[in-house]
Amino acid sequence: MVESSEDYGNYTYEYDVEYGDFEDLKSEQSQKETMHIISVFIYIVSFVLGLIGNGIVIWVTAFKSKKTVNSVWLLNLALADFVFVLFLPFYIDYILRDFHWDFGMAMCKINSFVSVMNMYASVLFLTVLSIDRYVSLVHLNWSRQHRTIARAWLTCGCIWVIAAALSCPALIYREILHFHDKVLCFNNFHAHDAQTAATRHIIIVAIRTTVGFLLPFTAICVTGILLTIKVNQSGGMVRMSSFSKTVTAVILAFFLCWTPFHAFSLMELSIHSSLYLHNILRAGFPLATSLGFFNSCINPLLYMLLGKKVRHILKRACLDITKSSLRELSQSVSATEMESVPGLHQDTVPEEPVESSAL
Repeated sequence: MVESSEDYGNYTYEYDVEYGDFEDLKSEQSQKETMHIISVFIYIVSFVLGLIGNGIVIWVTAFKSKKTVNSVWLLNLALADFVFVLFLPFYIDYILRDFHWDFGMAMCKINSFVSVMNMYASVLFLTVLSIDRYVSLVHLNWSRQHRTIARAWLTCGCIWVIAAALSCPALIYREILHFHDKVLCFNNFHAHDAQTAATRHIIIVAIRTTVGFLLPFTAICVTGILLTIKVNQSGGMVRMSSFSKTVTAVILAFFLCWTPFHAFSLMELSIHSSLYLHNILRAGFPLATSLGFFNSCINPLLYMLLGKKVRHILKRACLDITKSSLRELSQSVSATEMESVPGLHQDTVPEEPVESSAL
């Protein structure tokens, strides 16, 4: 196993990659602490809100709402975010231990695989949502004939397969490295020469940026512009629904959260030729990554804040739960009161009357 920071330093800044000797890292620790504390805070908030929020959305779309094409998109998007937030405690522990991985090689690979797959799945589902919104509003006749729940599930299955395939490099290249008193989870591109490692790194970042950001962003922008033009030309005949507005908000949230991550990924490629951006990357990449992960808890909040149907179902469910709880409480109180009154307890057996000796 490689034993110098020079050998693993060229592979990723995503989880605190560093150059130089160990004493230099100590002197710069205070500079990174603030960023890491903020990252941990964002991870914790994302975990709590994401677990609850996505759980509610899954419950609503899977069990409480009518099965529609829109509910299929939202259910799969919520499932991707829910599975991802389940793995956030590993990231939190990793940062709190000052980037010491304590869960073995398998979890190092799986954890990274799930996070990358969530990114791909989320952006692909959002792209399909945007295209589907345009088709359902503009091409009504076609959508009535071909826009079915079965085809929506088939599309979702294809998206999951594509996202998993694009995430396979995490299973191949993610490894652990024993360095001084730490165990690091990092990208090891298995190359003895720096040129091959750099080439593999560039290919992976290029695919991730193109498929996970640029192409979806282009498709979403084009469909959004075309839809806006159609709405303006129709003179009010084509109206934006509450769901359409929710989709717009979710798309904007995704790109606001993930743009810094992809920007830092592109900047990271410069480290193969220059260390100019080293300090910026080391301080900013963990924060940019946590901001991208924060997107997983924003989506369900947007559904609940902007989606009328989701709000209605949640309100009705809360009322039903409250009524049920009050009914059970009332029955419990009544039973207690009956027990406290002599002769009214249902288990009490009345005594037989005693005959008077005078008769």
